[in-house]
Amino acid sequence: MKRRDFCKASLLTAGTALDAPKQSTGEHQTAGFPSAPGLTRYVSEFIVNTRFEDIPAAVIELGKKSILDGFGLALAGSVSTLAPLMRSYIEALGPCAGKSSIMGTRLAAPPRFAAFANGAFIHADDYDDTQLAVAKDRVYGLLTHPTVPVLPPAFALCEAQGLSGKQLLTAYHIGAEVECKIAEAIAPRHYMDGFHTTGTVGAFGSAAACARLRRLDAQKTAYALGVAAAEAGGLRENFGTMTKPFHAGHAAEAGVVAADLAALGWTAAPNILEAQFGFFHAAGGGFDPAAIVDRLGKPWTFETPGVSIKPHPSGSLTHPAMGEMMRLIREYGITAGAVDKVDVGGNHGMVTTLLHHDPQTGLEAKFSMEFGIAILLLERKAGLAEYTDAVVQRPDVQEMIRRVNFYVDSEADEAGLDKMTSIIKVQMKDGRVLSGRAQFAKGSPANPMSYDEVAEKFRGCAGFARWPFEKTDSVIEFVRIMETAPDVRRLTAMLAVGA
Repeated sequence: MKRRDFCKASLLTAGTALDAPKQSTGEHQTAGFPSAPGLTRYVSEFIVNTRFEDIPAAVIELGKKSILDGFGLALAGSVSTLAPLMRSYIEALGPCAGKSSIMGTRLAAPPRFAAFANGAFIHADDYDDTQLAVAKDRVYGLLTHPTVPVLPPAFALCEAQGLSGKQLLTAYHIGAEVECKIAEAIAPRHYMDGFHTTGTVGAFGSAAACARLRRLDAQKTAYALGVAAAEAGGLRENFGTMTKPFHAGHAAEAGVVAADLAALGWTAAPNILEAQFGFFHAAGGGFDPAAIVDRLGKPWTFETPGVSIKPHPSGSLTHPAMGEMMRLIREYGITAGAVDKVDVGGNHGMVTTLLHHDPQTGLEAKFSMEFGIAILLLERKAGLAEYTDAVVQRPDVQEMIRRVNFYVDSEADEAGLDKMTSIIKVQMKDGRVLSGRAQFAKGSPANPMSYDEVAEKFRGCAGFARWPFEKTDSVIEFVRIMETAPDVRRLTAMLAVGA
């Protein structure tokens, strides 16, 4: 359907097509707020009507890389600093029998709690995939983390119901697509004023995947989106604490709750996205209809502009500079002792988001450009073992951090927020100045990881969790041909202790 036809049809059906109680249709919008009547209905129908066969084969394959990545990160997260607290929380819920596994543990729980725990585990190390922005006023790589709010609830429901790999893939792609298009559409104010999009917009992705797996019709799916909007939350001030992964876990859980309530007959606003007092207006102050109206699956976000898989367990904005720093280290044989100072210039979105300039913990270091550069100079690597409190607090690391100057560079700023332009100058003690510049990192669509390279990252995460080699390779091969699996519960034994 062409956009003009969609809008014309929406004008005729908005407010009545869902056969819902009469509500505000947003006709008296705040001046300047876009009008897109019928938008929530359009999103709901996409969720209900999209088939596995409608998803391009290339998109399916791209999604498998992110799914494998997510499973590996859940295993790594199961031994993170927040993991003992999460296990205690799940155990304290008491006798709530469930069939959905808490990855990396011997625990099982109802889908909502499994989604919460696994979502927090996947995001615990800030090592999960990121959606790429295309507009210059959107911070590149900081729209949302597509997989973490969607994979845990979709897998939990598929486990509970004994559904197939094809059903999991379909729900996952529908949820990620809805999440990403909403993130692209909402006004930049949403993120820049402090909302954490993975926690807010992620709730919609989870609700979309769960509504599909619960086989809700369009009306109930719209209600599920309305409930998810009421649950959406997350604030950037929590970056560098355990509450950042809480945002992701809560978003994953929110979709399960929303779909479960809608399935029982729970109602909500059927126009929650576009309404005057709806999500786009309240949370963003505006949105771009052209980024979402008649755009779901046209093209799929995984295809264009793409999703980036992280090479390091830190904020994605550190990665181009870290990749370029590693190139300089290898090319010139740089050692930490020979470096007087390192200047790293980025745009203002990078400098304000990577807010920990004097990190003291592993969590803070994930949002510190200074630590990322310093640890590469000292260790020539920056993996899960490096982003720990003990390493960050080492005297040599703290001293090296003080030699890294991370600043707003006018040239990087002019390049636009849709790029991660990183300008490096390494001032050597012998007087040499070694320079580098990068906009993209390994794992981005411009320099993608292959499935086998993601498999190596998965092995690293599994090894960090001391996962058995046999189970590790079984997961890699299962995900590679997931669409042929009649029951995803075969994965349970591969991802749970003692299963």
